[in-house]
Amino acid sequence: MKTPLVLAVIALFYLLHQDWWHWPVARPLAFGFLPVGLWYHALYTIAAALLMAALVRWCWPAGLEREK
Repeated sequence: MKTPLVLAVIALFYLLHQDWWHWPVARPLAFGFLPVGLWYHALYTIAAALLMAALVRWCWPAGLEREK
């Protein structure tokens, strides 16, 4: 159950990275100066970092951390 869910979340993040809906326009501006596509990618980067932290926390193989 865990593996299909993890793969689905990763696939969703991949699809969200392809933000074709922001390509044709630079407006509206976030905070009056930041193009919406750049603002979207800033939020996406934070979310991707949180996803990677969660993947390391819950999906990292325990056998890799054993002392020899």
